[in-house]
Amino acid sequence: MPPKKKTKKTTKKVPEKCENDSEAKYKRSILDIAVLQDHIAIQCESAIKIQSDRVDLRRRMRDMEQKLQHERQDHRDVNSDLRRQYKTMQTELSSKVKRLEKEVSQLKEELVLCQDELKREKREREQVEQEKDTIISDLCHKMDNMETDYEKILHDTLDSLTSRLSVAGQGWKGKSTELHQNHQDLLSEFGLNALNI
Repeated sequence: MPPKKKTKKTTKKVPEKCENDSEAKYKRSILDIAVLQDHIAIQCESAIKIQSDRVDLRRRMRDMEQKLQHERQDHRDVNSDLRRQYKTMQTELSSKVKRLEKEVSQLKEELVLCQDELKREKREREQVEQEKDTIISDLCHKMDNMETDYEKILHDTLDSLTSRLSVAGQGWKGKSTELHQNHQDLLSEFGLNALNI
């Protein structure tokens, strides 16, 4: 029985202590709950902010992906256009090079023909000049001969004319003297003096 006594003593003390413990536990639980609620509220706010940030980041990531796709498409378009332009320019340059090579070939042929024509004309001109010089030399020689012949003919003619004039002059002198005498005779028949007339 003594244990029963002990139990009674302990039972009286335990409820008081239990009540104090319970109250402390209750207060502590209320504080823990408040702290946990604050923590949960903070966590909720943080989760909401994180969720909002995640949504914003997803939206920004989608925008960036779309932008990247647009830029890739633009890059592909630019590359395609540049390749097309390069091929076009290459084709044009190739055709231009071929055309210019053909022109150069034609011009070389024309140059060869022109050089041949120039040589031919040069030879012809030299031949013509040589013939002309020969003709001029022949003509000068003929002119010199003709001059000598004409000079001789002129001298002969002048000598002949001089001698004929001399003969004619003497013949005229005799005739004029005779004619003069006849006229004087006629004048004297009429009684006129030739010196007075």
